[in-house]
Amino acid sequence: MDFTSDNAAGAAPEILEAVARANSGTAASYGADAVTARLVRRLSEVFERDVAVFPVVTGTAANALALATLTPPHGAVMCHELAHVHVDECGAPEMFSGGAKLVPLSGSAAKIDPAALAAALASLPAGIVHHVQPAVLTVTQSTELGAVYTSEELGALVDVARGRGLRVHMDGARFANALVALGCSPAEATWKAGVDIMSFGATKNGALAAEAVIVFDPELVRDLAFRRKRAGHLLSKMRFLSAQLEAYIEDGLWLRLAAHANEMAIRLGAGLSAVPDAALHFEPQANELFVRLPNTTIARLKAGGARFHPWPMPGDDAQARTVRLVTSFQSQPSEIDAFLVLAAG
Repeated sequence: MDFTSDNAAGAAPEILEAVARANSGTAASYGADAVTARLVRRLSEVFERDVAVFPVVTGTAANALALATLTPPHGAVMCHELAHVHVDECGAPEMFSGGAKLVPLSGSAAKIDPAALAAALASLPAGIVHHVQPAVLTVTQSTELGAVYTSEELGALVDVARGRGLRVHMDGARFANALVALGCSPAEATWKAGVDIMSFGATKNGALAAEAVIVFDPELVRDLAFRRKRAGHLLSKMRFLSAQLEAYIEDGLWLRLAAHANEMAIRLGAGLSAVPDAALHFEPQANELFVRLPNTTIARLKAGGARFHPWPMPGDDAQARTVRLVTSFQSQPSEIDAFLVLAAG
C-alpha cells in the first residue's frame, strides 16, 4: 500500500528488456547510435510531425533546459504558483536560463486561470527596461493536483500567451496519464494546441530514468544541444536512455501503463467517497488523489502499513488533514481494497 509517489514504483519489464538488448555489442556515443536515431523517427510518428528529441535523465533537466531555450536572462516564465518548476526544482530553471524570473499565477486545481495570466502580462508591459519581459508560458499536464487541462482550457491559455508573443512549454512528467484521461492523440494534446516544446516524462510511468525534451518548432533547436552538453546532461552512452524511451512508446506500452495507474486512482477515489468523513478535493482525472481524512483515520492507515505523504490544503484543521495518494502502473486492486478497508475502520 505504497501511495507516496509513482516514482516509488519500479521499471516495466519491457523497458528492462530493452536496456538489456541495448547492452549487446558496441554503439556510437553521445547520441550518434542507431537506437537514438530510431527513437527520433518513432516519436515523430507518434506526434505526427518531425520532432527533435533530446533525451535526459531527469525531469528537472528537461524542464530547465526547455525553459532556458525559450527565455532570455531578462525574461519571465509565467507558471502556476504550484508548478513543479516554481516549487520543486531548487532554482534550476532560473540557473539554466541565466536568471529569468518565474512569475507564479493562480488557478483552481493547479490550472492557470487565463484571467490571471492576462493580468500578469498586463502588469509587465513590453519594452519597459525596469520590468522582466514575459517570454514563455509553462503548463503542467497533468497538473500538480492531478487535474487535466481540456483542449478548450489549454487553447484559452495559448490564445492569451500568443497575444503577447509568448512561447508555450508543457511539463509532461505525467503526460501519458493526462493523454489517457483526455482520449485524444499526442499531436492534438501538444503542438496542434499551440505547444512549442515539451518535457516528455517516462520515469514516473515505468522507465528506470528517462525523460526527453521534445521540440516541435525547428527554430528552437539551434542551441539546445549545446545547452544540454554545457549542463552536463549529454550522456556518453545515450543508447541506454533512448532504449528506455523507445520501449516506452512501442506498441502503446506507455498508454497501457498510464491507463492502469489512472484506473487504480479512480477505484481508490470511488472507494474513498464512501468512507465516512473522507473528503476528496477533486475527482481523480489522472493518477493523483488529494483527500482530507480525520487524524484518527490517518493514524489507523499508517499503523496498518499504508504509506503516503501529508499535503496541507485549505480547510485542514486540528482534526483532519489532507494527504496525497499516487497510484502507478504497479498498483494492484488488492492494495486499493486493503487501503479502503483500513480507511473505513
